[in-house]
Amino acid sequence: MQQLLSQLGIDWRLLIAQAVNFFVLLVVLLLYVYQPLLKLMRERGQRIEDGVMKADEADRRLLEIEEIGKEKIKAAEHEALGVIKKAEADGKTLEARLLAEARQKEEAALKNTEALLRAREEESRRALEKEAASFVRRAIAKTVDLAPETIDNALIAKAVEEAKQTA
Repeated sequence: MQQLLSQLGIDWRLLIAQAVNFFVLLVVLLLYVYQPLLKLMRERGQRIEDGVMKADEADRRLLEIEEIGKEKIKAAEHEALGVIKKAEADGKTLEARLLAEARQKEEAALKNTEALLRAREEESRRALEKEAASFVRRAIAKTVDLAPETIDNALIAKAVEEAKQTA
């Protein structure tokens, strides 16, 4: 066999040395390159898998949040509608109360006006009575030809009363 190897140009000592070098290189590469590279690839694969799981979880949570958001919007719309209805009811109540107060003020003003009119009417009547008394006094004075100072006030009052009754 040595002859076959020498005919092929292979030195068995050199072949063994190269085999030993190859196995030493293989062991060194396995320990210092292949194992860390394999570990790095496993860690990277795990991180990618974790990232995919977290992305799926984030998508699921996002959908849940969107659903919660839609529910909250519906609840807020419902609450706003309730607030609007309550405000309308309060407005109607306030309107009724203000109308009632306005009617009361109107009635009070009307009563005050009526009282003022009665007072003015009474004042006008008194002024008319005074004027009528003066007129009657002058008329009696002319008819009787007496001095106006001597005409009895009782007689004048009686004439004014008779004029009131006929008018």
